[in-house]
Amino acid sequence: MISQKKYYRVNRREISFIKFIIEAYEGIAILTTIDPERGIIVLLVPSGCDEDVDMVINNLKQQIMIEDFKYSKAPDQDVS
Repeated sequence: MISQKKYYRVNRREISFIKFIIEAYEGIAILTTIDPERGIIVLLVPSGCDEDVDMVINNLKQQIMIEDFKYSKAPDQDVS
């Protein structure tokens, strides 16, 4: 069960690295790329994993550019 979506803007060259790290923490979140050109990603976070995801992202922020991103979907886009 997904409790929330967390959107971030990252260096687009780091998307694969971030996905690899998130997948290493099996079940902590699912990373989906929203806009590969601008480096917009979303993490689908299950209930109970919020603090763990925040810890991982905060640690990654010390090494690579990750910014919180306020995402508003255009009417013709489907972001599941």
